[in-house]
Amino acid sequence: MSATLAFALPELEPYPERREPKRHWLDPVETALLAAPRALAASFRLRRLRATVAAAAAAEPALRAAADAGLDAAIAALREALRRHGTQGPALARGCAVLREVSRRRLGLRHHDVQLLGALVILDGRVAEMDTGEGKTLTAALAAALAALAGWPTHVVTVNDYLAERDAGELAPFYRALGLSVGTVVHGQDAAARAAAYRCDIAYCSNKELAFDYLRDRLALGPAAGTARLKLRCLFGGTAARGVVLRGLPFAIVDEADSVLVDEARTPLIISRQTDAAAERAWAAEALALGDALEEGRDFRLARDERRVRLTEPGRARLAELGAAMGGLWAGRIRREEAARQALSARHLFQRGDQYLVRDGKVEIVDEHTGRVMADRSWSDGLHQIVEVKEGVAVTTRKLAMARMTYQRLFRRYRRLSGMTGTAREARAEFWSVYRLRVARVPPNLPSRLARGGVVVVPTLAEKWARVVARSAALAAAGRPVLVGTRSVMASRTISAALDAAGLAHAVLNAENDSAEAEVVAAAGRAGRITVATNMAGRGVDIRLPPEVVARGGLHVILTERHDAGRIDRQLEGRAGRRGEPGGAEAILSLQDPLLDLVPRHPLWLLARLPGGPGQAAARRLFGVAQRRAEAAQFQARRDLLEQERRLGEMLAFAGEGE
Repeated sequence: MSATLAFALPELEPYPERREPKRHWLDPVETALLAAPRALAASFRLRRLRATVAAAAAAEPALRAAADAGLDAAIAALREALRRHGTQGPALARGCAVLREVSRRRLGLRHHDVQLLGALVILDGRVAEMDTGEGKTLTAALAAALAALAGWPTHVVTVNDYLAERDAGELAPFYRALGLSVGTVVHGQDAAARAAAYRCDIAYCSNKELAFDYLRDRLALGPAAGTARLKLRCLFGGTAARGVVLRGLPFAIVDEADSVLVDEARTPLIISRQTDAAAERAWAAEALALGDALEEGRDFRLARDERRVRLTEPGRARLAELGAAMGGLWAGRIRREEAARQALSARHLFQRGDQYLVRDGKVEIVDEHTGRVMADRSWSDGLHQIVEVKEGVAVTTRKLAMARMTYQRLFRRYRRLSGMTGTAREARAEFWSVYRLRVARVPPNLPSRLARGGVVVVPTLAEKWARVVARSAALAAAGRPVLVGTRSVMASRTISAALDAAGLAHAVLNAENDSAEAEVVAAAGRAGRITVATNMAGRGVDIRLPPEVVARGGLHVILTERHDAGRIDRQLEGRAGRRGEPGGAEAILSLQDPLLDLVPRHPLWLLARLPGGPGQAAARRLFGVAQRRAEAAQFQARRDLLEQERRLGEMLAFAGEGE
């Protein structure tokens, strides 16, 4: 009977993805009750993974002695075993041993035992916390290869295009030796190139490119987005891939998981249609004038920790008077007040050189977590147009949402999700509550030799920059490379000017010169080199040191500001002291730093201004309070956004519309 069929049955799942979990009011109770049993089970599971690593080590000598033909036969046998039994049992230990030997021969890099353990943690669907410099790129390659050999299309998600291209290119010989195809998705590719990359066994892409590709797929699939409808379309001669580039969401390995899944989860990603530019300019100019007519303290208050504007009752009354005089759409209370909030945000909370740049007559958003320009991104609800009017550049059309998605909702839809990062423990509760991801600590291959020099807090910004210049000069004179970390483009310009005034040669890496990133990073480890960098140098960047620099104490990192999350500070510190090398890190801060605006009336201010030890201790505690307040506000904002997205999804589903 089957031989007479004129068509092939479709794949079981044309566009595999997981349904979003439904929230229940008993979920927190379940989480609390099962926390201890789950932790115990995770501990036993980690012991089993360590036993797998030991078994892989026992199989290594025979594989190392094998000829290339023998290794090829072992790869073929491994593929068959993984396709038949999955990534479980004896095949997993054998797979680790085989892939370790392939990497040694093709890349000249042998996986350490802790890297094998990290790969197994990733395959197990957890977040592997590995110290910076421990070779997470090579670790992810082993996990991705095992998954792909088992038949899972795998996405390796990085924080930017540069890392996606770099990692895919460096690891291509390893994947080719295993008979696996690897593709790269970067900004600017057309749909055909993207589809070809995603059809590979392993696709490297940034989180932003992946999210927008998924949104475009949802629009292309339209009413057939449900799995049952897709199956029927394929069964009766249609195709599930008409205008679609992804193959669904089977398995993802998220590099810098805390950055992608936590820090960037506040921002919804939107695909939109455009409005009329002339009308937008007129609206934005009127909105800005409306906001400028209000007085801070009386008509509105700024919540800087939440980056929000709160209108007071007198402010609402003042807006009602102004709106009545202006007429038209300004007579409506909701639109009028929202426009005023956006205008006040643009004027007081969004500053050039911090949240955005102006280049080539355009406002370009700077990602506050990575320090990079987010190409072709714009703020929603008219904020972008108001900032353009404020800066006196051409006003672009507003983008009205056709589809939207947050990283939280996107990554919860993967059939299997895992990740890796150097800084996961602070966010472990959020990883579990949002993504049901557990964090497993993977020990370093060599003990850390990073020497932390403590924190010095000075009264003014001028004193801070003077200290940073003096410290950089002394370290450079001793033949050590120095990395000066800043939060914003504006701060990097300030310290650069101070170094110039002192006659100190240096390089700057920020969103304004991101095209020179590879050259700046390649030179940053040279003896006596001073590099000023934003968060662009904080994640995924390996500053390699020549032997003479290692002998002199290695790279030294100077943090000039605290970030909103302590994890980002630890990432920047982790540029030094990698792979058991020596290194140093210290922080030179000021009581005028912007972070302290979050705690303007805290009692510690009285002590922080005292000279000597008591003042320094109080100032350090004050920064800790401000950082925790910022982290709490951002966590609440992410929870609010997830709840808002959940409600929006329910409303659209009820109305029969797509997301």
